[in-house]
Amino acid sequence: MGVPVPDVARVQGGRAEKGRILDQVCQVTGYHRKYAVRRLNGPPPESRPPRRRLRGPTYGKAVDQALQLVWETANYPWSVRLKALLPQWLPWLKKRLSISPRLESQLLRISARQIDRRLRADKVRAKRRLYGRRKPGTLLKHHIPIKAERWEVDGPGFTEIDLVSHSGDRADGEFINSLTLTDIHSGWTETQAVMGKSQAHVVEALEQIRKRLPFELRGIDSDNGSEFINYHLHGYCGALGIAFTRGRPYKKDDNAHVEQKNWTHVRRLVGYLRYDSPKALLAMNELYAGELRYFQNLFLPSVKLISKTRVGSRLRRRYDQPRTPLDRLIAHSGLKTPRVAALKALRERLDPFKVSLTVERRLRALHALSNARYNPRGRAVEAAAPVENRNGAVSHKGLGKRSAFPTAPTSPRPPVTSQMARRSTLRLHP
Repeated sequence: MGVPVPDVARVQGGRAEKGRILDQVCQVTGYHRKYAVRRLNGPPPESRPPRRRLRGPTYGKAVDQALQLVWETANYPWSVRLKALLPQWLPWLKKRLSISPRLESQLLRISARQIDRRLRADKVRAKRRLYGRRKPGTLLKHHIPIKAERWEVDGPGFTEIDLVSHSGDRADGEFINSLTLTDIHSGWTETQAVMGKSQAHVVEALEQIRKRLPFELRGIDSDNGSEFINYHLHGYCGALGIAFTRGRPYKKDDNAHVEQKNWTHVRRLVGYLRYDSPKALLAMNELYAGELRYFQNLFLPSVKLISKTRVGSRLRRRYDQPRTPLDRLIAHSGLKTPRVAALKALRERLDPFKVSLTVERRLRALHALSNARYNPRGRAVEAAAPVENRNGAVSHKGLGKRSAFPTAPTSPRPPVTSQMARRSTLRLHP
């Protein structure tokens, strides 16, 4: 039978009075002081589980279907970029799906995190793994200054350039290379295919790109390959008043902008096959100068890094709002040219879904022109396109379904010879 204890909560007094009562209780009952405090305070309040808010799902299968269609057609952008392009693509999406006013409202207000949740299963099925290499050239340094600091530009015109090799498994002989040029301010990217790494051909390809640009080319920054560090390109830039700088040897981070575009605009689409014929060169240039150029620069938004902050062992990055390269050119107050106005009017007329299908058809025709004899071996014939994560990086895990743009087919493994077939086990020692 328990000892009755007074109700301390009703005691009219200060801290000293309550302490005196606690001393008396401990002396009479022999309780430990902390146990006596718990008894004097009374029973604990009844614990009730928190009441969960009963709410049905906000987004249904119609939202998932619309998101998946746009996501695949736009070549699998990450959620922040996908959310940014939805308002622009929505009028064309209505021509392909039945979009009610309620569904339209949901697509416009859905968050990037919710998009990640809705597409989680599709992203798992749409991942692949690709490999590649890039070969540095010889150096010619004394005429071209090194630029290693961060780009600080206030308008378009200052660019980075690089070559992407399409040699397959062998680097001998003459094969096609893709010259990539990307603008630092807007992210506008142009590509031109050249046969080999001839200095004269590289200068000619750069001139073709310069004529297509919707702004004046004011500067280029390259790596230290001999295709760039030569008197042909140096004289070309000097004659046109184009600033010419280079990165440090063996420091790819000095050309980080164009290195990223080498993947998203060239390698991710064309693959690692070998192209060495005039027909493949013509087909590749038609692709680069046509629908792919419009699709990447007019319809696909990108983000730009604003700042990086070190927080303990982590690096916190802040990005600006996703915008297409054309939108960045339009927003630039000092750039109001007829070319930009014409591109804006062209975007209003073009259907991004039709442009994507045309790019896919051209890519399949281009893959058929590859040199199967020197294509990489031991890879899957077709896999899905890589998927960007929330940091803009590309995932490289597993195999999946089809991609928005077809993956380049590759040659099968060589057949097993009769001598190899007779060896049932591998003997390490005679």
